[in-house]
Amino acid sequence: MSDFLIDNGVLIALVCAGAAVAYGVINTLSLLKLSAGNDRMREISQAVQEGASAYLNRQYSSIAIVGIIVAAVIALVPDLGPSIAIGFVIGGLSSAAAGYIGMNVSVRMNARVAEAARGGISPALDVAFRGGAVTGMLVVGLALLGVAAYYGILTWLLDFDQREAIDALIGLGFGGSLISVFARLGGGIFTKGADVGADIVGKIEAGIPEDDPRNPAVIADNVGDNVGDCAGMAADLFETYAVTAVAVMLIGVLTFSSADFDRAAIYPLVLGAVSILASIIGTFFVRTKTGHVEGALYRGVAVAGVIAAAAFYPITNWMMGDVGATRDGLEVSVTDLWLCSLIGIVVTGLIFVITDYYTSTRFSPVKRTAEASTTGHATNIITGLASGFQSTAAPALVFVAAVLGANELAGIYGIGVAVMAQLSLCGLIVALDAFGPITDNAGGIAEMAELPEEVRNVTDPLDAVGNTTKAVTKGYAIGSAVLAALVLFAAFKEELSAAGENVLFQIDDPSVLSGLLIGGVMVYLFAAFAMEAVSKAGSAVVDEVRRQFKEKPGIMDGSEKPEYGQCVDIVTRAAQREMIVPALIPIVITTIVGIFSIKALGGLLMGVIVVGLFMAISMTNGGGAWDNAKKLIEDGAFGGKGSFAHEASITGDTVGDPYKDTAGPAINPMIKVANIVALLLIPLIAG
Repeated sequence: MSDFLIDNGVLIALVCAGAAVAYGVINTLSLLKLSAGNDRMREISQAVQEGASAYLNRQYSSIAIVGIIVAAVIALVPDLGPSIAIGFVIGGLSSAAAGYIGMNVSVRMNARVAEAARGGISPALDVAFRGGAVTGMLVVGLALLGVAAYYGILTWLLDFDQREAIDALIGLGFGGSLISVFARLGGGIFTKGADVGADIVGKIEAGIPEDDPRNPAVIADNVGDNVGDCAGMAADLFETYAVTAVAVMLIGVLTFSSADFDRAAIYPLVLGAVSILASIIGTFFVRTKTGHVEGALYRGVAVAGVIAAAAFYPITNWMMGDVGATRDGLEVSVTDLWLCSLIGIVVTGLIFVITDYYTSTRFSPVKRTAEASTTGHATNIITGLASGFQSTAAPALVFVAAVLGANELAGIYGIGVAVMAQLSLCGLIVALDAFGPITDNAGGIAEMAELPEEVRNVTDPLDAVGNTTKAVTKGYAIGSAVLAALVLFAAFKEELSAAGENVLFQIDDPSVLSGLLIGGVMVYLFAAFAMEAVSKAGSAVVDEVRRQFKEKPGIMDGSEKPEYGQCVDIVTRAAQREMIVPALIPIVITTIVGIFSIKALGGLLMGVIVVGLFMAISMTNGGGAWDNAKKLIEDGAFGGKGSFAHEASITGDTVGDPYKDTAGPAINPMIKVANIVALLLIPLIAG
């Protein structure tokens, strides 16, 4: 069995990746057969579909121009070459496809969820989750398919050795990373520009409810939910998955002797393959008869995690049972590697629990922020900021324990195995994230189409759970990004050593310290540009909505229709324009620093990882606390809707929107882009 797995590991990965894609196709065809409701519901859903497709078409057209230039440069540089350039194109196209297809399925599910809600919680949950699961399975399926297929082509058909093939795969990771940082930024700017503008004029100035069809920005807001949370998250976790797999394969080749590095390279692919099957099984456990939606969703993840953990041991025993010591003499056993994989799964569970604590209405951080709203806008902001800062401590300690534990068991390769195991549940995590915008849009359609009260009584609880799952999955994405970046940094050091550069990155070295400071500054500049972009887009939407309310007074009594397309066009143009500069920061600055000093480059990577971790967690959790504090008040706490506390909470939520949905999540790919660029620079700067 071990010889079969080693000889056919790539084929096994391809088959399981194909199963994930097949799952997505079968579910899509099944879901599209469901009713999309009445004419008004289909009309609203169609408007969201058209806006989302138009935006993504323009976004990918812009990214394609950058991608073609980058691919040409990579192909023409002698120390990089065509194989890395082809990998770059494969990674970019696969990442774009995962986000684009998943988003197109999601925007077609909103009306179907609203229609299914006529039958109660259970059928609505089924449609919303299966719609999200299409995106999730496409992410892991296409990521594993891209990595395994290109590796197989290079080693089987083109006779590359393992090291050369994995070097080419670094290009694939870079392609996915580039798409991801643009998708996260552009989608985040779009969604929060529309959301901020809609809230400021609609909720605060006009006093109309969220998703009210009289708000000219309401369609842009619904479009933004999909291009930000569906397409953006899909691209983010696609590249994390692909980049981590490549990095662990590279570390395996660099860590073990030539007799063992073939199996060490293929092992992470087989772990990913068996996890896909576990995730598919887990989707069938997302059911509820009691209306406990959150429990049903997390049960699916738990079942997949247990199955994956159980399957990891025989897989590890078959593939790594007689592997020798690492090149530095560390003895690695089957149990050691299996325990490393369990560490990765435990980290996933702990990040879920911690993020849920800081962002759910059930716990004290959100309740404190809501209560602070009773004394004013400023105290709401102060408490939300404090909650975000505080929420960084527990995740950091979890990561410290995980890194130290995995390193003690199996060195840097063990850390890589832990991260790969953490990403094993990526398909279901993306499904939970996509569940959020699907249910949010379903509630919006129910409101705009004036569906019966009992429908809103179903869509509103689903939307509330969707807000929690979006927050939790962002925490997962940050954690996986940081641990993946750590593995990439280790690969960077190993590659430098293999190239003859045995560099020590000591903080008392002026070059290292300078690079570390530059890396930290990169994160702050990146976040600042992203926040400012939302402010500009939101201001433009505010002006447009005010104009329409002034020039068309009949909007408020229903005698005139808002011009929804104007707001969609405003945020589309703003997102395309504003995403370019921040997206180039991790590419340009990393390249410049690397050319001048290898030590400064190492320091830069450390600065990006450490500062990026704390910035991203504080932003996403703080923003989540502001968001759910508003929802807690809207549910009747501290005066309820229309109270002074409600007004203050709306301000906090508006500030938190770009925090949690634009700048914070976009830091994830930014961290990995910097590390991937550093790896690509090694042939140019070493030796």
